[in-house]
Amino acid sequence: MRQVAKRVTSADVAKEAGVSRTTVSFVLNDRPGHAIPEETRERVLEAARRLKYRPHASARALAAGHSDIVLLALPDMPIGDGVSRFAEELAAALADRGLTLVAHAGADDRSLQDVCAAVDASAVIGLGAFDQATVQALRAAGVKVVIPSDGNAPSMRHVGRLQAEHLIARGHRRLGYAMPTHPSHLPMARHRLQGVTDACAAASLRHPVVIDVELEVVAAERAVRQWTSHSVTGVCAFNDETALAVLAGARVAGVEVPRGLAVVGADDIPTAALSLPPLTTVSFDLREAGRQRAEAVASTLAGRAPAPGAAPVGPELIGRASS
Repeated sequence: MRQVAKRVTSADVAKEAGVSRTTVSFVLNDRPGHAIPEETRERVLEAARRLKYRPHASARALAAGHSDIVLLALPDMPIGDGVSRFAEELAAALADRGLTLVAHAGADDRSLQDVCAAVDASAVIGLGAFDQATVQALRAAGVKVVIPSDGNAPSMRHVGRLQAEHLIARGHRRLGYAMPTHPSHLPMARHRLQGVTDACAAASLRHPVVIDVELEVVAAERAVRQWTSHSVTGVCAFNDETALAVLAGARVAGVEVPRGLAVVGADDIPTAALSLPPLTTVSFDLREAGRQRAEAVASTLAGRAPAPGAAPVGPELIGRASS
């Protein structure tokens, strides 16, 4: 029978270094107020490295006063490239601060506070809004930091305004909007559409022609033909996936992009630059967004205020050949 390797404990480190377990605890937990000689400290750290010692999660939590688990609460929606890249950047930024990211999609019947209790999360970062009752329940469950999504209505409207203003500046006077069909995308899509509508109003143009676009060629071709029948020359799409469907529909319909129909997406997924023609889009600095949230969590858990001066991460239009 194969034997399971014994977990290395702080007692093993103490024995290897020739010191007490108390000294090991003081050194490994970096507790202030204890004058440990540097030579002893180095001996303990070297013993821990040699034995590949990893402190147990519950022991770390006890020493720090909180766990190192940060829960990313994902809404019940398709997880696209933008969300995946943000999660990667957030996980890396948290890891740099000694914290571990766990993601949970809200597709089951368990409440968010139940999930937090199950994984012993000390912080929750949302990709959706939290109502006050949820925030209170999370606090009652022991969550110390709650950071909701900054995908609020004003910032999402700004995405739509950037798309529309870009097309209007290039002479387009009749715009369309490619609306997604997945129900979970609709709240954000409506905010982005409002930004397009606001930009049209500011330029004394009519409201955009809104058409639902499924991510398949036949539906996209039908949408393109509808837009052209309404004299639409520029389309703002909810996101890049929807915009790529519009490009495919335009090819099948025989409509040249951008001469016959200019198209602008949002989120700047990697394939946006590889489409034919390359897709104009709205980009977000996901690395900075992840860093700011990680710093806010780490600072709050450490009992200090986050560093001032971090500017909100705003979207930026990336111009390419599709417009």
